[in-house]
Amino acid sequence: MIHEGTPEDLVRAAHAVGVTDARLLEAVRSVPRAEFVPADEVASAYRDTPVPLPHGQVTTQPSLIAMMVSALGLTGDEQVLEVGTGYGWQTALLARLAAYVVSVERWPDLVDEARLRLAGQGVGNAEVVLGDGTLGMPTRAPYDAVIVCAAFPRVPEPLVDQLRTGGRLVQPIGQGGQERVELYERRPHNLVHRRTVTAARFVRLYGAHGYDQR
Repeated sequence: MIHEGTPEDLVRAAHAVGVTDARLLEAVRSVPRAEFVPADEVASAYRDTPVPLPHGQVTTQPSLIAMMVSALGLTGDEQVLEVGTGYGWQTALLARLAAYVVSVERWPDLVDEARLRLAGQGVGNAEVVLGDGTLGMPTRAPYDAVIVCAAFPRVPEPLVDQLRTGGRLVQPIGQGGQERVELYERRPHNLVHRRTVTAARFVRLYGAHGYDQR
């Protein structure tokens, strides 16, 4: 399969939107996105565009992923909670930058795909769990960082509860379709807004503390 571009194109796209973290840029360069997209999308894997997934889902645009991950400020020893796995490219990036990643995905076939693809790339410090991402994964809490890959007007309370004091959380805030990606920090008694990362479009966040799944 001939690719339309190379990983270096994604590195340039990330740099163009202000991402300067050398570890993150190297992860973008070295984790092959072509291994984390559906077979019929492999040719366009190194374009800075979203890719359709089953169930009406889409991957996040690579440069946007880089911006969101960069906002977490990972240094290498964190435990990260990811809400929304897709096929696992962002999961693999996080695994390069943190000690351990717990990723929650609501679709069983996407869980299977992500597990297969992560294993194929030798990613051993990430686990993909089938479940309701709005509930987090309390048995593995607290987390040093949380990243949410779908939109809702507020941060689900379980995710706040599972974030340690001083930890960071990134989530698109809105109704789905036109959002602001916001960065928060957990303080002893509440979640404090730190800054707006960017404007973007995301699918809706479904679950007990998101939109109704029916």
